Amino acid sequence: VAGQNYSMVSEFILVGFSTFPQHLLPVFFLFYLLMYLFTLLGNLLIMATIWSERNLHTPMYLFLCALSTSEILFTVAVTPRMLVDMLSSHRSITFVACATQMFFSFTFGFTHSFLLMIMGYDRYVAICHPLRYNVLMSIRTCARLVSWTWAGGSVMGMMVTLIVFHLTFCGSNVIHHFLCHVFSLLKLACGNENSSVTLGVILVCVSALMGCLFLIILSYIFIVAAILRIPSVEGRHKTFSTCVSHLTIVIVHYSFASIIYLKPKGPHSMDSNTLMATTYTVFTPFLSPIIFSLRNKELKNAIKKSFQRKFSPLRS
Repeated sequence: VAGQNYSMVSEFILVGFSTFPQHLLPVFFLFYLLMYLFTLLGNLLIMATIWSERNLHTPMYLFLCALSTSEILFTVAVTPRMLVDMLSSHRSITFVACATQMFFSFTFGFTHSFLLMIMGYDRYVAICHPLRYNVLMSIRTCARLVSWTWAGGSVMGMMVTLIVFHLTFCGSNVIHHFLCHVFSLLKLACGNENSSVTLGVILVCVSALMGCLFLIILSYIFIVAAILRIPSVEGRHKTFSTCVSHLTIVIVHYSFASIIYLKPKGPHSMDSNTLMATTYTVFTPFLSPIIFSLRNKELKNAIKKSFQRKFSPLRS
């Protein structure tokens, strides 16, 4: 009978923004569409600049390129579906499409966290062991580290997706979210093991994210200790400025993630929950290229230079 119930749920209904006043949906659609396009263009601009500027072919910018790739793929996995559903009356998603979306959103989300951790390690080596930097962070080592982050993200995505979709779904097939969100799906599962699976998923996700955060904090403890040993104020400022963009992204990434996953289970309305979820899925990827372009002087100058090169022939 359990198997029969399992096969009965062949699709889910994504509630998403359907509870919002209908006249506001075109406004939300335009707002999120512009953010989505800016996220894609901003990250593509960063990748193209790093690719074309030879002086940016360093480990830090290789990791930034990988981070921009994960941002683009995460956004593509989540946002287009949300935008289509905003203007559609047919908001169903098949069982397989739901599992696929969950796998890719988790894979790219965790890859992003692992890359932030590796970037923290890169800054630690650059500041605390500058003479050994080229040996410790060779191109081969960097490529291996990036490969491990993608492999780790894929394992996490596969693990969470298999745990959730191994459950039996019966009764309601209405997901109170704009994407196949893990906790919204777990509420629809039936059977006695539901609460233990929920706890298991929370433990897997939180321990991975907290592990990354712990190692980033550890890197920065050593970095701050090394910076404080620099005698000149100018030297300290110059050294710390190489970390500012990474540190800002870490704060933004973990702040919004904690809003979603660690918020108290109070009497939140469904609409406010939907808007809060977009801060992590849409707003964080939107902010990343802005932060890296504005806070990283070297990248900012490289973007400016490449624009001048492109448009100066037009002027003349």
